[in-house]
Formats: sequence, structure tokens, C-alpha cells
Amino acid sequence: MSRRPLEIRDAVPDDAAALLRLWADAGTRGAEQPTPRPLDEAVAALAQTAADPDERIVVGLHEGAIVAALHLRRSAMSPLHSDMAVHTSYLLVLPALRKHGYARALLDVAVTWAEDKDVAHITAITSSSSRDTNRFLARLGLATVASVRIANTTMLRHKLTPEPLRLDARRNLGRVLAQRRSIQRRSIQRRAQLREDDAEL
Repeated sequence: MSRRPLEIRDAVPDDAAALLRLWADAGTRGAEQPTPRPLDEAVAALAQTAADPDERIVVGLHEGAIVAALHLRRSAMSPLHSDMAVHTSYLLVLPALRKHGYARALLDVAVTWAEDKDVAHITAITSSSSRDTNRFLARLGLATVASVRIANTTMLRHKLTPEPLRLDARRNLGRVLAQRRSIQRRSIQRRAQLREDDAEL
């Protein structure tokens, strides 16, 4: 396939459906590809990003269709840094169009934006299972300095609760359910007794 000039632009809310398709078709599950979202939620998220001066989603187009994307966010390097960084994530390119310069062009936009904002550092968050992406970024000089993990809050709360407290909670739940059943039985018995008394009258 011959290489054509790459069209790169900022994403807009109308791109939501195309970006959801890209999320489904490119990359692997994990940090680079979250669970698919409803279209209206994606539209709202894109509108919010477009209104934020410290956040962007840039997309690459091939024959008018979105085939690549990259999320950019400007924030501090860490909670103890005053230095800012442009944090990049969700670098996605359709498999059929990889090795055609889209990822490099999107990262070039990130570097240009960092330079325009007087930011001296770029970071990249990737899926640990995406070997090609990690190799590509390593070749560009991005070193591994951290690991990003994700968990459901309910599951993490369960894991953080000590086992004795979890056992107490289960016992308490059993007692509460037993009390409710007892109250329901007494209520049914009272209603039956009232019906019998009414019948006798």
C-alpha cells in the first residue's frame, strides 16, 4: 500500500461512533481498550475533552475514516512535582494500517503540543500485553518507569476488608435475614389470626 499524506486532527463529539469502532477493532483488551461505552456517553466525554484546554484526543484519518487515535493530557509529573508532562494513552491504530506512520504522526502532535505548552516531558501509558506498542515506544526512547493497574472499586473494597470483618459481615447479614424472616412469619400469623377473629364475628 502506498503511503499517502496523513490527515491528523482533533476529535470532535461527532467522531464518537467511529472512535468506538476503532476501540473495538484495534489493540487488545486492557489499558488501551476499555469496555465499550454507550454512544451518548462517548459523545459527552468527547465534548468534555474538547472543552478542556489541558486535554485532547487526536485522530488519524485514511480516506476520510478514522483509523488511529491518541489521548493527550497535560498535568503534573507526579503529586510531588511542579514540572508538567504531557501524558499520552490509548494509542490505537487499525491493524491493517500499522507501520504506515500513524502512531509516529500522532506522537509528533503530542510533542508539538508539549513544546507549545513549554512542557519538557512526555509519558505513555500502554497495555502490558501490547508488545508491538511497547517495542515501538522503546525504540523512540520512552523508558519504563511505572506499571498502571486497574480494579473495580467494589472488588477492591472487598479485598481491602480484613477477613474477620468479612466473616462478621456475613454473620450479621445472616442474622438480619433471619430476623426479617421471623418478622414476616409473625406478620403472616397475625393476619391469619385477624381473619379468623373476623370470621367468628
